[in-house]
Amino acid sequence: MNLPQRGPIPPARTNSARSILAAAEALFAERGYNAVPVSAIAARAGVSKANVFHHFKTKDRLYLAVLRRACGASTQVWRERMAGDGAFGERIRHAARAHLLHLLEQEDVSRLILREVVENGPRRGPELAEQVFDEDFAGLVQVIREGQHHGELRREADPAVVAALLLGADVFFFLARSVLIHMKTATFAVDPERYSALLMDYLLSGLAPNGADGLDAKSDR
Repeated sequence: MNLPQRGPIPPARTNSARSILAAAEALFAERGYNAVPVSAIAARAGVSKANVFHHFKTKDRLYLAVLRRACGASTQVWRERMAGDGAFGERIRHAARAHLLHLLEQEDVSRLILREVVENGPRRGPELAEQVFDEDFAGLVQVIREGQHHGELRREADPAVVAALLLGADVFFFLARSVLIHMKTATFAVDPERYSALLMDYLLSGLAPNGADGLDAKSDR
């Protein structure tokens, strides 16, 4: 796959552009980048090839826009669950559970994102970081900083490392669940919500400020 052109990718502001993005996302997730011609995307979206290139210039730029849209949907799950004035511990527990369920429900798109990181990350790292992942990861880091600012998480903890732990634990579950459910000791694998609840109990207890005993009420799971 050729490297995409540098520069910001404009958001999809028209119905036509949004239809193209939705069609491309479905086809890339089903078949992979190389197996999807632009003509197939245009046909699925009900537009011409010229219209596709009018909005996204190249197939590579369209592909990056698809990845960014998928990551943005995942990040929106965090934003929605973290909004409001409830206790930080409860909000982040709900957000973490919703994020894991989102990965599992959007399996094809989740695999598309992870495949891109694994297969092309070493070669396309700067583009992927700048145009797809950085802004969304920064949003999760900000969530952790919020907890630190309000004294609910240890201030000395590196918020980026905590964000990586949260995402990494969900990605591991997503990738390994088909094997984990057959392992006698991995009883958590049959219940994603229980897994998320236990994970957050352990993580938040470890990140509690000195002298505190975790955040809010622990899960009963």
